[in-house]
Amino acid sequence: QVQLVESGGGLVQPGGSLRLSCAASGFTFSSNAMSWYRQAPGKERELVATITNGGGRTNYADSVKGRFTISRDNAKNTVYLQMNSLKPEDTAVYYCRFRNFWGQGIQVTVSS
Repeated sequence: QVQLVESGGGLVQPGGSLRLSCAASGFTFSSNAMSWYRQAPGKERELVATITNGGGRTNYADSVKGRFTISRDNAKNTVYLQMNSLKPEDTAVYYCRFRNFWGQGIQVTVSS
């Protein structure tokens, strides 16, 4: 069965960095696009970034452009989200998504 397991979240100060990882299994990872979403308290879940199956194309929400980078390693069945210059408004639970499958989510808190 499809499994998506996020890791790498935590507490970071404003201006800091974190790298999220999502380990995937149960499907042909290298043939599929992947996405990261986030949901802040009291807000709807929103798309953060997507990456095509080969990694050649990426898209970002305007709010994270220039600060976040999505990447993947098809040999490791893992997708990453490098988050730099973090802001308090980036605080949310971050989710990895493949089609209609979601990871369990991981908390990212940006606070001094």
